[in-house]
This record gives sequence, C-alpha cells and structure tokens, in this order.
Amino acid sequence: MHRTDEVEDLLRRHAPQVLGALVRRYGHFDAAEDAVQEALLAAAGQWPSAGVPDNPRGWLIKVAARRLTDTLRSEAARRQREERAAALTPRDAFTAPPPGPDRAPREDDTLTLLFLCCHPDLTPPAQIALTLRAVGGLTTAEIARAHLVPEPTMAQRISRAKQKVRGVRFGRPDNWAERLPAVLHTLYLIFNEGYTATSGAALQRRELAGEAIRLTRAVHRLLPDDGEVAGLLALMLLTDARREARTGPHGELIPLDEQDRARWDKAAIEEGVALVTRALSGGRPGPYQLRAAIAAVHDEAPSARAADWREILGLYDILVRLVPGPVERLNRAVAVAMVHGPHAGLAELDALEGELSGGHRLDAVRGHLLERTGEYEAARAAYESAAGKTLSLPEQRYLQARAARLRR
Repeated sequence: MHRTDEVEDLLRRHAPQVLGALVRRYGHFDAAEDAVQEALLAAAGQWPSAGVPDNPRGWLIKVAARRLTDTLRSEAARRQREERAAALTPRDAFTAPPPGPDRAPREDDTLTLLFLCCHPDLTPPAQIALTLRAVGGLTTAEIARAHLVPEPTMAQRISRAKQKVRGVRFGRPDNWAERLPAVLHTLYLIFNEGYTATSGAALQRRELAGEAIRLTRAVHRLLPDDGEVAGLLALMLLTDARREARTGPHGELIPLDEQDRARWDKAAIEEGVALVTRALSGGRPGPYQLRAAIAAVHDEAPSARAADWREILGLYDILVRLVPGPVERLNRAVAVAMVHGPHAGLAELDALEGELSGGHRLDAVRGHLLERTGEYEAARAAYESAAGKTLSLPEQRYLQARAARLRR
C-alpha cells in the first residue's frame, strides 16, 4: 500500500520523461501528451492500492504507448475512409512500432523535450507556458496564476503552442544558442515555483525545484563554458541551500533574516560559490551571474545584518541596468533600505506602484519598511493587503501574523 501523495510525487517526476520517450519514438506531441495524461490517471487509480510496479517509468511508457497507437490507428483509419469516399488513392494504414522494452534513451529525453518546447517558432510566452506544462508538470491553472492571466487564456496559449510543434523532429537541435535564453528563463521559472509555490498549503514544491536543478545541470554539462548557464545553476544551488531553514515544524514561513544558518546546505553553497566565481572571471557578467553573486553574498554572511549590503546594492545597480524589470527593482529597493534607511527604500517603492499592484510582494515589502520606520498602523494595513493577495497559505499566515503583532 502506497500513500496517494507519494504516488503523485512519483508520477509527477516521471511524467516529462515518459512524454519525452513517446515523442522521441512516435512524434505527435499533442496526441502523446494526451496519452501520457491517460496513463497517469490509470496509475493514480491503481498504484495506491495495487502497489507501484518495479519499473514505474516502463509501465507508464507501455500504457501511454498503447493509448497513443490506438489513437493514431483510429485517426489513420478515419482518414482512409474519408479518402476512399472521395475516390482518392488510399494510403497505407498507420502502423506504429510496438512499445518494446523500456530502454535507456541515447540522451536525456526530458532535456530534449525542454529544447523542443523552446522552439524558435514559438513566442517566448508560449515557450514558457508549454515547458512549464510538459516539462515542469504544472497544471494549466498554476501556470495561469503564475502569469496573472485567466485559465482559459492560458489553455488556448498552450494548445496553440502544441499545434506549432506538431511534426517537429524530436532530437537534439543544432541551434542551441538560439533557444538558450528561453530555456534558461523557463528553468528559472520552474525553480522559482518549486522554491516558493504560488498557491497551496505548502511553501515549497521540492520536486519542481529539484527537477529544475537536474535539468540545469544537464544544460551545464552540454555547455560548460557558458557563463549564464553556470550562473543559473549557481543561483539555484545557493538559493536551494536555504531550503531546510525556510519553514518551521508546522510548515510556517521563516524569513531570511530569522533563519538558522546552521541548517543551510554547506556543500551546495560551496558548489554554488565556486560556479559563480568561475563564471564571473570569464568577462562581462549576465543577469543570472549577478543574481548568483547576490545570493553568494547572503549565503557566505554569518547573519543577515552582517551581509555586505553595499556590495549587494552595487550588484543590484548593475542588474537593473541589464534587466530593469519591476521584480529586480523591488529587490533593489530592499537593498537601498538596508544601506540608506527605510525611508529611502519606501521612496523606491513609489515608482513601482503601477507595475506590481496586482501581486502581494510590493505590499509585503512596504509593510516591512513601514514597520522599521515606526509607522505601525500603515504597516499593518500593508501586511493585511499583502495577505489578501497571495494564494500561498504559508505566506498568507506569515503576513497575517505580522499584521496581528502590530495591533497590540
């Protein structure tokens, strides 16, 4: 007997590998994904009571392949009937190769699937949405929430993306460099969703963060001299190193400045620092290298207050010149507050009002800075506003607790 949540974790881990194996073998991306979903549903219904097979990935591939070949034969037969009725020369019926034994692929099917989802014919939003769905294992609803768009809109975007890659050869593409920025951005989003889930009862989705790190390692092995690939891997390792200290015994959120740094993963920090140090020595740094450098300053400091905030602010100054997005500027505002005081940080937030008003982070940071200035009533209102905007229960409870503390 296996717990349902354990089976769900297993299925989520195998899903992109199974999809990659089917697309490599048969093509038909959209039909293959439907077949994989049917196999996952069958496993979810059987495995908790009947037990997990000795080779779960092979079981899923065989069941999904059977469903896919049935679909393709049915479609081929339908086309033949239509062609004969129209007095056209009939085609031979589709004959799919038998599923065969589950063998190790020549390359990581999941990695190849990742680059397929980032095909240059797709727009960047479509690349990200399709990869999060097919490789990251996120539901359409989760992807829609992460992008702040309605679920039907995201469903249409993913469906159109599937149609675009229909018929594309499944294999290692020649134009790695062309697809690399979209691949890295997508891996970054998958990691972020795993490190801090946008919704739900748990703060973290460890399987997603772990899969993002695994895939980024694979890209790094492929392109070991690319500074931004190394920077992204370093960023993930340095951030994930804090994972065990981020939650309390009941899953409650513990902010960075209150974490027990003895619980941080020292090996991951050492690996991340070494990666970003080598990357930064290669020339002009990119955004991921700068983010990793900031994370390294935090991780190497003995406490939050002991961190070199002037260095952090200097790195953010460079980062926002390269990536002047609202999230980067919000993070920089925190560094400004640590170096020049909370009032200076609050002044930085005013310029972000229209760009981040839909999310909760702007109000959360404002509440923190207002609390530091002694404006407790305004801080409480900001915390309550932030709590009402987040769909993450741990974040919501943390913000409500901050607000409640200021009522006393």
